[in-house]
Amino acid sequence: MKYILILLVMIQGVLVSATIEHIEVNGVKVPLIFEKESTLPIASMQLIFKNSGSIADGKYPGIASFSASLLNEGTKELGSVGFAQKLEEEAISLSTHKGTETFVIELESLKEQFTKGVSLLKMLLKDPNYTSESFDKVKLLKLSRLKQKENDFDYIANLNLKLLVYKDTPLGHPAIGDKESLKKLKLKDVQDFIKDHLVLERAIVVIGGDMDLKEAKAFAKDALMLLPKGESSPLPFVKHLDKPEQIVTKKDTKQAYVYFSSPLFVKANDKDRYKAKVATFILGAGGFGSRMMEEIRVKRGLAYSAYAVANINKSFTSLKGHLQTKLTSQDEAIKLVKEVVAKFVKDGVTKDELTQAKKFIAGSEPLRNEVLSQRLNRTFMEYYQGLGVGFHKKELQEIENLSLEDLNTFIKSHDEINRLSFSIVTK
Repeated sequence: MKYILILLVMIQGVLVSATIEHIEVNGVKVPLIFEKESTLPIASMQLIFKNSGSIADGKYPGIASFSASLLNEGTKELGSVGFAQKLEEEAISLSTHKGTETFVIELESLKEQFTKGVSLLKMLLKDPNYTSESFDKVKLLKLSRLKQKENDFDYIANLNLKLLVYKDTPLGHPAIGDKESLKKLKLKDVQDFIKDHLVLERAIVVIGGDMDLKEAKAFAKDALMLLPKGESSPLPFVKHLDKPEQIVTKKDTKQAYVYFSSPLFVKANDKDRYKAKVATFILGAGGFGSRMMEEIRVKRGLAYSAYAVANINKSFTSLKGHLQTKLTSQDEAIKLVKEVVAKFVKDGVTKDELTQAKKFIAGSEPLRNEVLSQRLNRTFMEYYQGLGVGFHKKELQEIENLSLEDLNTFIKSHDEINRLSFSIVTK
């Protein structure tokens, strides 16, 4: 039995050993993140383009989102239906989406069909469906989605908070765009965005599955060969609103939707980010047992749930949370959020809270390792945020060794989280 356990540990060690390599494509060295896993005969690849998400929208709010949707319309030759049929025939998944900082093309299939999948990906890059019909279809879908969002009060509260705390910055617009920006958008604008952002100088390849490194590099080179060299650009760091403000939106609602955020002076590659992870877990990210849930739901019954989490990214950082409450108790709930955060900064956490947080974070670690996509994504984030491959292991050890005194000193040094801004949708 002992030897079986050792063998399982060794196998698990092989499964989680992602590596960082580089491939040269048309004179550009492109980072490649690879992990082999042969437990299933599948293969996957992501082409990730830096500083090409909604933060790069510029004077066209929503253009990154629109561009991703247009690329999901297949090729000009086959059309959206014909291209989709080609993918379905071979059980290939090929999709495009955007984040805040990145633009992603994702391919997945059985290993035996992966060569065909790469071929279809190249067809898409070579001949996107740049037709007035596909452009008008995407625009109509985007405008329809905006219409639906008019009665999504969570969306409205969240969006208004974003517009409030990131006003006049690259993040100070709706990621999907708005009616005005979408109506002004032209096909040429989208073509130019794709041409400028889907380039080798911005590319990172994340690939893995039932293949070896040599095969992975060959697949990646083949997929990238049609892309121009292009130019990269620095990712801006966007500052959160420093002075607390509040915005109230009146809607025909039966409850109040309360979203809030504050500055958090911890950057993506900060040596103390693990302390922020533990602190915000105790404050509001840990579900039942967290300060927010205990004070707002359990003790006072003001909300079904209440959360506060740390958003730590390369382009922005913040403490952000939300809750829903009765219309008659919205003021009390807002006041209580401020009090909970203020007491948290002033007094810190207890020994028992720290112990429980450590147990949960360590105990849930295997759940973040279960599948290949999780492990590849984590390795990508470690590389992308400049943390170093294998950072999560170091972070777990630092969390285990974290003393109550060090954590509370850290918490008290971040009184900026008291500068809470609120966005409320109410009747």
